[in-house]
Amino acid sequence: MIELSIEADVAEVTLNAPDRLNSIDDDGLRQLGEAYDEAEQAGVRALLLRGEGRAFCAGRNISQIDPATNDVRGFLENAVMPAMKRMAAFPAPTFAAAQGACLGVGLGLLIATDVVYLADTAKIGSPFAKLGAVLDSGGHSLFVERLGAHRALDLIYTGDLISGTEAVSSGLFSRAVPADDLLEFTRGRVRQVAAGATQSFLESRKLVAQLRDQRIGLWQSIHGENVAQADLASTPDYAEGFAAFQAKRPPHFTGRSS
Repeated sequence: MIELSIEADVAEVTLNAPDRLNSIDDDGLRQLGEAYDEAEQAGVRALLLRGEGRAFCAGRNISQIDPATNDVRGFLENAVMPAMKRMAAFPAPTFAAAQGACLGVGLGLLIATDVVYLADTAKIGSPFAKLGAVLDSGGHSLFVERLGAHRALDLIYTGDLISGTEAVSSGLFSRAVPADDLLEFTRGRVRQVAAGATQSFLESRKLVAQLRDQRIGLWQSIHGENVAQADLASTPDYAEGFAAFQAKRPPHFTGRSS
């Protein structure tokens, strides 16, 4: 179900089960983690996650699940959370191109990705109202942080799905793109970032995570920026960036830390 291709410092991870809208199970999440491990070992400088077919990921594959015997907490804590944490810790910028259904675990995969570009026709929301279940995989945190408590509960109670265009205009994700252009647009952005100063990007990711997860204040954030800037000053890309600026030429970054 999970496919990995690597070309020119870019990894592309594909959810490839279009017949079931790329819905995913324990084995698929294990394969996903393995693909990220392999991409890290290859030393790529950016990663793209996408879904094959008309959906990104419609969530967990529940077609054969018996609620009476299913260990749902085990699935969420031992399969979903580890996969999301693995994705979030990937040592290079990560992107997702998401079309169609982005629901449940599929929404969680987007939450664990640095930058998400949505097809304008993508569908985001909480389908759990029809299952008698609760929104999971980080959906509550995303909706409340970006939409506020009232709008979050509106989506959860009603099961309404919003388009990619509305999701982006509401601040859920990065950018909405016409569906036919989504993949090539995202690939272009990923190639651009893969040629950039990888270590500086990762320092910014850490600072953003502190602001999001630790709710640090302005002065603590500025201190973190100061420390990061001093650490970067000894990297090859920092020296190259200044040299290129002074020579009025494009920089040629390697992404290495030393």
